[in-house]
Amino acid sequence: MTGRNSHRGTIDSRFLLDAYCSGFFPMAEPETGEIQWFSPDPRGIIELSAFTIPRSLRQTIRKGMMEVRINGCFETIMRECARREETWISEDLIRTYVRLHELGFAHSVESWVGQELAGGLYGVAIGGAFFGESMVSLRRDASKVALAALVERLNQRGFGLLDTQYMTPHLKRFGGREIPRAEYMKRLDAAIRKQCTFT
Repeated sequence: MTGRNSHRGTIDSRFLLDAYCSGFFPMAEPETGEIQWFSPDPRGIIELSAFTIPRSLRQTIRKGMMEVRINGCFETIMRECARREETWISEDLIRTYVRLHELGFAHSVESWVGQELAGGLYGVAIGGAFFGESMVSLRRDASKVALAALVERLNQRGFGLLDTQYMTPHLKRFGGREIPRAEYMKRLDAAIRKQCTFT
């Protein structure tokens, strides 16, 4: 894990986009709120062409109990992701990403049951790269349904990279894996040059 200079306050949108294009992303220290920058080696990704949907989740999706919406409540998704005992999603980061959402770069994928938010995820799209930030489930499998919908959307629209930053056992179930940072940077460079639209 590689850190970069830390600071406080909201982040300029252009600076944040440039950071993503350079392989860095921000996280806030849970205790102080100080924002630091990271570029892990190895880096977690999900291969879009090899995404795996577990059998139980496939059955859940087939039942159609949850409706997937795009950008219906971006800030709410962020705040739900931050609602835990210790979080790296500070108020400064929420304000930063809400602004990026208003500019058309940050997006949420949400699972709904009727008019009730069940969960979802959010991230940043630049060119043909999508940088996943965080997921939350308020109902069982809700974030997984959103992830499956995200991958389907990225494949349909010709994206070339789904960055998960780090790898977890949960993401491995979906085909996630780690790659060296040098390989990641090559993939990132190719992906951000693509002309893709998320919405």
